[in-house]
Amino acid sequence: MSNSSQETEQGKAHIKVHSRPWTAMLILTAGIAVLVLGIAVSASFGAADIPVSTVWESVFRFNPDVTAHQIIQEIRLPRVLGGAMVGACFAVAGAIMQGMTRNPLADSGLLGLNAGAGFMLALCFAFFPGLPFMYLIMYSFIGAGLGAVLVFGIGSMAKGGLTPVRLVLAGAALSILLQALSEGIALYFRIGQDLAFWYAGGVAGTKWYQLKIMFPWIAFAIAGAIALSRSITMLSLGDDVARGLGLRANRVKFAGMLIVLVLAGAAVSVVGSVGFIGLVIPHLTRKLVGVDYRWIIPCSAVLGSLLVVLADLGARMWNPPHETPLGVIIPLIGVPFFLYLARKERRSL
Repeated sequence: MSNSSQETEQGKAHIKVHSRPWTAMLILTAGIAVLVLGIAVSASFGAADIPVSTVWESVFRFNPDVTAHQIIQEIRLPRVLGGAMVGACFAVAGAIMQGMTRNPLADSGLLGLNAGAGFMLALCFAFFPGLPFMYLIMYSFIGAGLGAVLVFGIGSMAKGGLTPVRLVLAGAALSILLQALSEGIALYFRIGQDLAFWYAGGVAGTKWYQLKIMFPWIAFAIAGAIALSRSITMLSLGDDVARGLGLRANRVKFAGMLIVLVLAGAAVSVVGSVGFIGLVIPHLTRKLVGVDYRWIIPCSAVLGSLLVVLADLGARMWNPPHETPLGVIIPLIGVPFFLYLARKERRSL
């Protein structure tokens, strides 16, 4: 038997041994149930506490004459559902990037995609004030793509090629540069207030029209990610194994990167600069369900949504009646996890 055939058989056995579909089904079922409960509790909490029963009434028996129903429908539900969508976006984007690059440190925030999208938003606020949200999303996609191209290009220029650590270092350097340029644009054009929300990160102020524009893009991208999940599993075993299984690796990587750009761009256009979701959630999911991305991607979407919904609730409960930015809450979990992974990766080099 040739080396290529041996690697292929070993890859198939690795997937079979290290996949736990029953655990994945349990996570999906329980995660969705807890997510629905979390959305209801989060929608009931705020400056005016509203019973969860009233939240259900506002959804299923909406009465426009009831003030509490108007608060739920116009302010809180868009915010909570926006957080759930954003969490799914970042988590699935991180899972795809980690699977395709075999880089445990891959995340849209760490690799410059979020900073690129934010930089493009700064340009939009400076030169095209009042631009409709649909166009803001499109420019966020372009900015995320610009960030990705620059990071991978800079990382590849180093002697020895593109390693996980070099990729993260290039992403960190580019993110700092793009954030500095964004802040310079904000100061020069006096748009600091407009950009303050994106710097801090948060879902406050999310509106229904934003969700209606975002949803088709996100639904299409996540459906595409699930369709590519088997191919991403092969790529996660290495390019040689993937080619031995008959996979056209370059096409899959191109399609996967397009999906990541859509997810990261859409999320940043709503929530701003929030990192580490795509780093933490895919790792946690792999520990629970194994290495098969047919389970990792949908479970990551559910757990990512749950993380952002609960983090947003915690941001409101931390120092009421004031709100702590979401971009502060999630890094409290993400930074220690990143340092642990970076140390582990360094030992393996």
